[in-house]
Amino acid sequence: MKIKKLKSISPFEVILIVFLTLLAIITIYPFYNVLITSIANTKSIAEHTPYLLPYVVDWTGYKTIMDDIYFYKALGVTVFITAVGTAVNMLLSVSGAYVLSKKDLIGRKVILWLVLFTMLFNGGLVPTYLVVKDYGLVNSVWSMILPCAISTYYMIIMKNYFMSLPPSLIEAAKIDGANEFTILLKVILPISLPFMATFALFYSVERWNEWWNALLYINQKSLMPLQMYLREVLINFNAQLAAQAQAILGSGNKVYMQSVQMATIVVATLPILCVYPFVQKHFVKGVMVGSVKE
Repeated sequence: MKIKKLKSISPFEVILIVFLTLLAIITIYPFYNVLITSIANTKSIAEHTPYLLPYVVDWTGYKTIMDDIYFYKALGVTVFITAVGTAVNMLLSVSGAYVLSKKDLIGRKVILWLVLFTMLFNGGLVPTYLVVKDYGLVNSVWSMILPCAISTYYMIIMKNYFMSLPPSLIEAAKIDGANEFTILLKVILPISLPFMATFALFYSVERWNEWWNALLYINQKSLMPLQMYLREVLINFNAQLAAQAQAILGSGNKVYMQSVQMATIVVATLPILCVYPFVQKHFVKGVMVGSVKE
């Protein structure tokens, strides 16, 4: 029986492993700190500095957030923006990219130049606000969807991908009597699912983290998305939330403000993190498209 020799590790590999381990710790620690702080209280934080281990488990921060009606409203707005916004993003991006991938399109170069122009210049903050206001979208969830309904950068990448597909697929479909809509729906999209899933993930993350348009166009607290709610909690931990937490505790203990803030961060981040394991295989396939020729 042959005994396999252990491969010797060079000094460079040792240094590399140590460096990557330290880099991983530095990267993971902020998330770990947010998590353990969200279940801490004032006493444990005061007794243990720096706070490196979860010495206590206190769910007051999460109870305070869950007892706030505006949290559920913000969550519902964000879910709507993510679902509908991603669908609008993918619909416009895919259809626009497919049309621009047609070399026989009349005025294709002019349209491409106009599309690329928007990547370099925009109308400006004030004119954009006036346009949104004139359309009656201020204090509407659609103000967080329509102004960013398409990403020029993503559409250009999709266009290049569609142009890289074998022309014989489209020609065969046309011979069978399929029109352009049928070709896109039943030929192009089924073989492009990993690629499409990658951009759907990008769009959904952007929509979930939406706050800029909400900051500009939303004045009603009931229409604020989750990220704006998080901003309000981080900046203004108001007396109302503190009073709710006191009622939950049913005692004279003080509420640790930072635990509520960190709990809000965890609640706002966790749902979108749960999506990644289900789309990871599509994401890996999508980023590898075109990197290896068969």
